[in-house]
Amino acid sequence: MTLYEWDGRSCCPIVDSQERVIGVLAGCPNQENWEGLMSDAANEIAHTRKEIKFTDKQLNGGRGEFPAIAVGISYGGGRKEPGNFAQSSAAALVLLTNLLTSTCFQCLSGFATCVFQAYAPLTFDCYWKCLESIQSWNPRLRRYFEKTAFAACTVNFGPSTVCRPHTDRANLAFGWCAITALGDFDPNKGGHLILWDLGLIIRFPPGSTILIPSALLTHSNVPIQEGETRYSFVQYLAAGLFRWVYNGFKSDADFEAAATPAQSAKREADRQSRWKEGVGMFAKWSDLHKG
Repeated sequence: MTLYEWDGRSCCPIVDSQERVIGVLAGCPNQENWEGLMSDAANEIAHTRKEIKFTDKQLNGGRGEFPAIAVGISYGGGRKEPGNFAQSSAAALVLLTNLLTSTCFQCLSGFATCVFQAYAPLTFDCYWKCLESIQSWNPRLRRYFEKTAFAACTVNFGPSTVCRPHTDRANLAFGWCAITALGDFDPNKGGHLILWDLGLIIRFPPGSTILIPSALLTHSNVPIQEGETRYSFVQYLAAGLFRWVYNGFKSDADFEAAATPAQSAKREADRQSRWKEGVGMFAKWSDLHKG
């Protein structure tokens, strides 16, 4: 494993052997009050954590010993069609809405979106078109961040958010998710992001953001010190939404039930080529650098 002593501020792409940008250490914007905004974000999470009543499922999500709540638009996990994540109560929905509509989280979303578009423009465009199609199909579906290409987000409430090694299998295989670390911890002693498949341990300071293909790369965190706090904010788009749009706003089962042999054959051919096409969307670092 290689330790990368990232400063958490500068933007640094993760590049494969063919110079394709497969992720990016986004850092943070050159904004005077950013540190204050990130402190506000951590405080907002801590306050919401005290006020909200977590369900057993939210307390035992499997990625670590901390509560987590997903918000936004998704499809899969037994849903018959895309919809907004259901919350445990009206009070919980109000608390989460107040959290995500705060200035600090709106700024976080905007920054991650800008970096995503700059370093993975074709993948970003794929996300954007999918989300626009979903909302055209059902305008009642709520996007918490108007200009984002991410349909949903998860708030990990800590107070010690340390994930076990995992992949986010419900996300698009070649897609990106944005992870922001928040809280009060010493990034030299803990909280590092581990990308197991790449052999990387990355210093990950609070207030900084990293974008990775989370369905593809096994990732986890180094534990933080006793008495410290670490939260995280993750933005993503479920792969099921892409399938729903591809199927003409139908489930896989409904599509197959009505498909002609030619349509089924085309669907299978598209499925076989989707990985190659998706990887082909990754921008070359040399091309981005020239731009």
